[in-house]
Amino acid sequence: MGQIVTKEEIIRIVQEGHKNGKTYVVTNGCFDILHIGHARYLKETKKYADYSIILLNSDKSVKTIKGENRPINNENDRAEMLTYLNCVDYVVLFEESSPAQLLEKIKPDVYTKGADYSLETLPEKDVVLKNDIRVEFIKFVEGKSTTNLINKINQT
Repeated sequence: MGQIVTKEEIIRIVQEGHKNGKTYVVTNGCFDILHIGHARYLKETKKYADYSIILLNSDKSVKTIKGENRPINNENDRAEMLTYLNCVDYVVLFEESSPAQLLEKIKPDVYTKGADYSLETLPEKDVVLKNDIRVEFIKFVEGKSTTNLINKINQT
């Protein structure tokens, strides 16, 4: 089972792990209503390192990104749900709309994003290049998204 940790704890964990030859992959997102697209994305993310870290947008940052009606599930519930997935080792809540500052402090070996991004369009491009963080783009499961789920529920 994964753990919910603070920003300070994850920085220390990764620094110690790197000293012992362990590798870390980071991804980020809202993960509001977990669905098969999330599960497959996180399973694929885990393949890139010994440990996976999910930088989870706080309720405040989700509202900024997705609008006032989101998130559906609060940050504590979303974080706890993620820890139950065996492909997730650590969950870290963050308030900012971008994980760039935290990525710079964690310095993971790999950073994953959805394949709707490219290195050129990646908001964290400067941070990953500056810190020599490898970026892997993961294909989405077609038609599977939280927004689609919400729209489907609203149509019933």
